[in-house]
Formats: sequence, C-alpha cells, structure tokens
Amino acid sequence: MRTVYLVTHPEATHHVDGLVGGWFDSDLTPRGLAQAEQIAEALAGRLVVDAPVELFSSDLTRTRRTAEIVAKRLGIDVVLDADLREKSYGEAGGRPQVWLDGRFIPPPAAGERMRHDEGVPGAETKWQQAVRAYSALDRILRSNIENQIVVTHGGTATFLIAAWIGMPVDAAGFVSFQVSSGSITSLREDDYFHNRGVVHLNDTAHLT
Repeated sequence: MRTVYLVTHPEATHHVDGLVGGWFDSDLTPRGLAQAEQIAEALAGRLVVDAPVELFSSDLTRTRRTAEIVAKRLGIDVVLDADLREKSYGEAGGRPQVWLDGRFIPPPAAGERMRHDEGVPGAETKWQQAVRAYSALDRILRSNIENQIVVTHGGTATFLIAAWIGMPVDAAGFVSFQVSSGSITSLREDDYFHNRGVVHLNDTAHLT
C-alpha cells in the first residue's frame, strides 16, 4: 500500500512580512523552524519503523529547510525538485502583498482559467504551475517505495492532489484544496484495486 505524505512548509518570513511568496526565496521564521520539528515528529510517529521512506522537496529555502529537518529526524536523504515550487508571481515575488493585489486580474468564472493572464509580468499561469506539479508527481510515483514524503507549497499542493486522483490537467482550472502552512495531507493507494484516496486533508493537529 503506497502512502504519500504531502507536507506544506510552515511559517516563513514572507508570511509575517506581508510579502508575496512564489519563487521569492524566503526562509522559515523561528516559529516555522519549531513547526518543522513538530512535522518531523508527527511523520516519524506515522511511519512503520525501519520501513523504507523517500523524501522529496521543492528547492526553495523554506521547503528545503523543512525537508532537511524531517530528513535528519528520519535518517534519510532529500531529493530536491524545482517542479515542486510554488507558483511564480513574476515581478510581484518579494513585493508587498498589496502591490500584487492592486494589479492582479482574477480568472473568469467561465471559459479559459488555466491559461488566464493575471496581469503581472513574468508570472506563471495556472497551467504552467499545474504541468510542473503533475510532472513532479509522475516522477515520484515511478518509485516502488511505499512511503513517500513530499514537501511543497500551499498552491502547488492543490495540483499534486489533483494529479494524484487522476484529474486531467485541463480540468483542474476550478479545483482548490485549501491547506494550511505546516499541514500534512495523507494520500493512499491500495494494492488490490489501486484506488487512490485522500485519507487526511490539511491535518494540523501536530502543530502546538
């Protein structure tokens, strides 16, 4: 039975500074570092002792440092994958959130949502972000290791879950799975029917 633990990085400096994240390479705050330790302990408690585990992470600092704390606790290595990054907000990355809010063009209620231009130069479309996430999950699932941990970002998590349940990328324009910073979402595939489920979504009980 394959289980994928989808982890969103905990509190980062751009959260508390009111800045746009995306590819802006913010770090974890002291509180975020403590939360990463709590994530590591929670994962250690869910895994079968001595069972093989793989750990994948976005290469941005806030996710990489989270993954490194988990890796140290579990005694495993981290595989970095830039396709697990958050959506790029182009020129808005690292700027005050109000700067983006004043320029952002929301997607239409109907019609083309995935390739919609949000009005910020250099920003990725939802389509580009989704294609990255789908590709990353495809590579991860080529492994035969039954326990895998993926450390990523809130926005990208939606498309990883969509890819997990087999949603066509063209149909992902309306999907949104709300996950909090520092959460763990458990995805599981059974060995008999090979059905895939979302066992726990946005679990934050480990954060104190």
